[in-house]
Amino acid sequence: MVQEYKKILVPVDGSEEAELALNKAVRVAKMNNAHLDVLNVLDTKQFAGSYSGMLSGDAIFQISEDAQNYLNSLKYDIQNKEHLEDVEIHVRFGSPKNVIARDFPNDHQTDLIMMGSTGLNAVERMLMGSVTEYVNRNAVCDVLIVKTDVDNQTQIKGQKK
Repeated sequence: MVQEYKKILVPVDGSEEAELALNKAVRVAKMNNAHLDVLNVLDTKQFAGSYSGMLSGDAIFQISEDAQNYLNSLKYDIQNKEHLEDVEIHVRFGSPKNVIARDFPNDHQTDLIMMGSTGLNAVERMLMGSVTEYVNRNAVCDVLIVKTDVDNQTQIKGQKK
């Protein structure tokens, strides 16, 4: 029996590994005639500023605006260069581990998460374990961890946040 996926989630954070996963997710979505959700999770821990202060509302707004612009550029490239129309972009606040592994897939009936093997935050990875490891162990659906480049395909490159 061949597994067919209809709702694919790919979390992105601006890292090269996440964009490799996005490129493969686009190919899988096209092969399966599937819906693709592209997600950027803004870790709420990042909003605690230096000296125990909090970031201002303007700073938080700018961070979320930057994430939305990054996702819009990815969506534009997917739809116009890769000709995949069934794409939605999402910005969520919270713990990336929980949002990616449980919250978003439950809310959107995701049946496959495709993600890069590492992301941008090396310090968190050393101290608490990677988001990818956590998602792989705790996700409510199948997980495919992308480690390699897409051969001879257009690379989708958003503007880094």
